Amino acid sequence: MKGVGHWDNVGYICGQWVGSQVGENVKKCKDDVSGSNATSVTVIEALNNSSPYFGMVNIIDNSLTVGPNMSSKTVGKAQGLYASTGQEDASLLMVMNFAFTDGKYNGSTFTVLGRNNVNAEVREMPIIGGSGLFRFARGYALASTYSFYDNGDATIEYNCYVIHY
Repeated sequence: MKGVGHWDNVGYICGQWVGSQVGENVKKCKDDVSGSNATSVTVIEALNNSSPYFGMVNIIDNSLTVGPNMSSKTVGKAQGLYASTGQEDASLLMVMNFAFTDGKYNGSTFTVLGRNNVNAEVREMPIIGGSGLFRFARGYALASTYSFYDNGDATIEYNCYVIHY
């Protein structure tokens, strides 16, 4: 196996920039479930039970950007799905690829797979693999909700710490 493993902080968020600490490479992910340009589409509706969202499955295709607004430079996509798995709490199963289309990581991906307790201030999910520069990736993603609107749209910040070869 060539190369030596090393850590990268590739903190990304989908869609809309909301700021970052000095020296960090932080991007935003905007999950739009409403309007004609929705980036999250419900493919299975919630089951009719005591929890209004349990069983719902959404497919996502969210932009990863580097700037402070929707016109910011896009460097990739967060693509995958999330399923509402909590009957008593707001938790999701996240299955998401961060696929980069620009910059140092162009053509590379890594995969986030794990539980997202959406009511927690910070949620940790494992990074379980990748391709290209992220081959053999392992690490974790820290997700924080920046904004959440009544129509279901949300802006989420992901700080990702990845070890790869």
